[in-house]
Amino acid sequence: MIRNALSVLLALALAGCGFHLRDKLALPEDSPPVQVVSTTPYSQLVTELERDLRNAGASVAPRSTGAKPGADEPKMARLDILSERWGNLPIAIDERGRAQEFSLRYATIFTFRLADGRELVPRQVVELSRDYVSRPQRATGTSSEREILADELRREMAASILRRIDSVVRATLAREAAVPVEPPQAAPEAGEPADAAPDTTVPDTTPPTP
Repeated sequence: MIRNALSVLLALALAGCGFHLRDKLALPEDSPPVQVVSTTPYSQLVTELERDLRNAGASVAPRSTGAKPGADEPKMARLDILSERWGNLPIAIDERGRAQEFSLRYATIFTFRLADGRELVPRQVVELSRDYVSRPQRATGTSSEREILADELRREMAASILRRIDSVVRATLAREAAVPVEPPQAAPEAGEPADAAPDTTVPDTTPPTP
């Protein structure tokens, strides 16, 4: 049932870096592990996501080695990072026409699939940005500042991805809870006649012929 498959994701909010769990939730023992996969080799975002998943109490599967999975390997949920893109856009120039303020931009595309292969979160795009000042006279200091901003954007990106997955899970469970469940009718005991169907015959009110 989808409720059991999704329960592992109910704690997918961050416990560190300024982000905290909205609810303290217990995960069942049979929750499937989550595997994080990226098309970018040695992706630092994957490392951030794996760490945040563990902090949230989820079980993280080992990274894929590229080999085809065997039939006896346990099933697992899969968080696919389909794309990671960085951009550095100048947004202000000095009197000499030199760029001195930039916008560092970071965009990713991801999907999330359940252990049975069903797509829980379809392809989504997350975009983040940070502005910083880059004086032409202090290029070395600017490079260090840009690296610090990039680390912050990765942490925020991991938080944004997990929050989106969490919101989908909560909405799914809310829809399931809203569906009314009719209680089953008790079967009649042995020897007890079943309830007779109501008499729907219309009585004859025609007066007799003289």
